[in-house]
Amino acid sequence: MSSMPLQRGISGGVRVSDSSDDLRDSQMKDKTDLIRGRSTDVSNLTLRFPFAFLFTNNQSPSKNGDNNGDPRGKHRLILLFLKISLVLIVVLALAGSFWWTISISTSPRGHVYHHNYRRLQEQLVSDLLDIGEISVGPSRWKELEYCDIEAENYVPCFNVSENLALGYTNGDENDRFCGSGSKQECLVLPPVDYKVPLRWPTGKDVIWFRNVKITADEVLTSGSINKRMMMMDDDQISFRSASPMFDEVEDYSHQIAQMIGIKNDNFIEAGVRTILDIGCGYGSFGAHLLSKQLLTMCIANYEASGSQVQLTLERGLPAMIASFVSKQLPYPSLSFDMLHCSTCGIDWDQKDGLLLVEIDRVLKPGGYFVWTSPLTNARNKEDLKRWNFVHDFAESICWTLLSQQDKTVVWKKTIKTKCYSARKPGVGPSVCSKGHDVESPYYRPLQMCLGGTRSRRWIPIEGRTRWPSRSNMNKTELSLYGLHPEEVGEDAANWKANVRDYWSLLSPLIFSDHPKRPGDEDPSPPYNMLRNVLDMNAQFGGLNSALLEAKKSVWVMNVVPTAGPNHLPMILDRGFVGVLHDWCEAFPSYPRTYDLVHADNLLTLQTSKLRSSCSFMQIFTEIDRLLRPEGWVIIRDTAQLVEAARALTTQLKWEARVIEVESSSEHRLLICQKPVAKRQSI
Repeated sequence: MSSMPLQRGISGGVRVSDSSDDLRDSQMKDKTDLIRGRSTDVSNLTLRFPFAFLFTNNQSPSKNGDNNGDPRGKHRLILLFLKISLVLIVVLALAGSFWWTISISTSPRGHVYHHNYRRLQEQLVSDLLDIGEISVGPSRWKELEYCDIEAENYVPCFNVSENLALGYTNGDENDRFCGSGSKQECLVLPPVDYKVPLRWPTGKDVIWFRNVKITADEVLTSGSINKRMMMMDDDQISFRSASPMFDEVEDYSHQIAQMIGIKNDNFIEAGVRTILDIGCGYGSFGAHLLSKQLLTMCIANYEASGSQVQLTLERGLPAMIASFVSKQLPYPSLSFDMLHCSTCGIDWDQKDGLLLVEIDRVLKPGGYFVWTSPLTNARNKEDLKRWNFVHDFAESICWTLLSQQDKTVVWKKTIKTKCYSARKPGVGPSVCSKGHDVESPYYRPLQMCLGGTRSRRWIPIEGRTRWPSRSNMNKTELSLYGLHPEEVGEDAANWKANVRDYWSLLSPLIFSDHPKRPGDEDPSPPYNMLRNVLDMNAQFGGLNSALLEAKKSVWVMNVVPTAGPNHLPMILDRGFVGVLHDWCEAFPSYPRTYDLVHADNLLTLQTSKLRSSCSFMQIFTEIDRLLRPEGWVIIRDTAQLVEAARALTTQLKWEARVIEVESSSEHRLLICQKPVAKRQSI
């Protein structure tokens, strides 16, 4: 299926660089021809070694192997002389820069020049990168090859068989290990019979069987309530049928509300907005709660087949691969209002309660832990011993048992930090010391101490502003994060304008009342071809907030890069979902996960890391892995970096257009669409 053209639906806030379609296509062709000869590792060379072009051999020997008498020899000598001169100039410039750095750092007025010097230094590095990019010459620039068929569900950093071979056992083999061998250098193809997911709301409850890796036996295997809610129907899997299983999930949700003491199943009034669903089955619990304005993040181990995370994501629901057997989750302390585990496969009595300590860390004060397991209704001696351990350990970390019905237990975390100091000596793990109480750990080893107790964000969920007002923080709330209302307000206004521009630009393609493909019937409301957005540099969560205010029925995975300022605690406290991540590593998700990937100033952020461990091409290859066929990419950055990024889209086989932003002469938009690449049947 061919992708639709990208130049339709332009708003007043953005405009295509050229006034004429023919002129634009001609100019794009000229620029494409200019870069088509580059080699596949140019992006890596220019990021890490700006002078690589000086050592690139672009000459082709003559048939006789002798260039004597060739008039072009003189031109090559002149070019070599110019290159050597350029090296000398750069070396002298860097030497002078180094001398200046020493002189101003020893000067009593050195701090006055530091800020401007830093800007000059960054500009120098940027210019050197540009020189390296432009001067590579007409070396070959070819499209990336497709990965082998075994890689169609490839998730880097999660290689269970390799981890077992390295000696990891007892669950540690499921953990995340990102080494040099985890970086991909090819494009992941979809399955042979892949079909673009159905639009919401239908696509939330019906998926294409061939889009995911699961066997018919795995579909029919009984498990938790969430897993049993699946039915096979020809080439589809249905999660919402006429069977009583759907009513069973609704009854289960009602039971939890009653156990907590919530009237009319109004979790919002009880302070609950975000839920971490551990071992979520296939997301049916979260799908049900979504209708109640509750946002549920599903996490589970990597699974090669029948993956809970993959099927949940295929439904368009929030999910990511996460294991906390040996490492902390990539969320800040005090992140979620409720934690849920229904036959999730976690042995909470193991490792002396270490796993319970980790979920206590990410649970907000006054938050709830809901556990459904046969162990809670133990009858034999061994199970009773295990249940008693969990019961006593929960009490030792200041959790209150609210209710127990059938196989379900609900605990409530304390709202008073004094509870920890009031415990008897030797009872329960101690409170983390200041040095170990890191608010936003990034896959650090698990710690047997209670985290988050020193945080300024220690606020009971009942004391927080209710959703949806919670997403717009007041002056007092912003002060907890060192932010001012003017700063956040300006950011919010910018994102409202940006969303209007995005919507107007893409509305004929994605969001219009008739965004149908040939042969499709008219879509039912909300006419939405986008279910989720991956925001690679979320900053304050402004894009997420603007989408909600515009009443767009999408959810956003707000990613805060480790390379920049960490606003993830604020994002989660606003009632959104998000995660900390290093974009030089693979994102913990399956291929074909997101409908739209958005990156605002991410390239600028990455180039500011002078020792970046990855190239732009490696980042863009990861974007391609995460993006579903016919999915969209919006990159907003400086004109220089956007042009460099557009050059890479040729290798990725994306359709791309550069859009000028009328509100900024320095920035551009790069709008891309990933085509549907078909693998031939074997």
